Amino acid sequence: MLEIKKGTNKFYIGDSEANPLAEITWVPSERNRVIANHTYVSNELRGQGVAKLLLERFIEWVREENLQVIPQCSFVKDQMEKNSDYHDLLSS
Repeated sequence: MLEIKKGTNKFYIGDSEANPLAEITWVPSERNRVIANHTYVSNELRGQGVAKLLLERFIEWVREENLQVIPQCSFVKDQMEKNSDYHDLLSS
């Protein structure tokens, strides 16, 4: 099982926060919102559902912190629009 770690404005997989094997990143915004701006998965982890695992951990954190998401990253935007469980977290 891959360990998802929390870094500075990111969740990541790997030994190095600066050079992760996979990550989902965000930028804090105003009024309890975060801008999800990037998802990356290295070639060695692609095709294993790692991006979805990172998104699920990110969503869990967003709920814990009572935040809303502005999805700039195309992967995050697509997944949040497809999954009705995430619709309440989308910020207009």
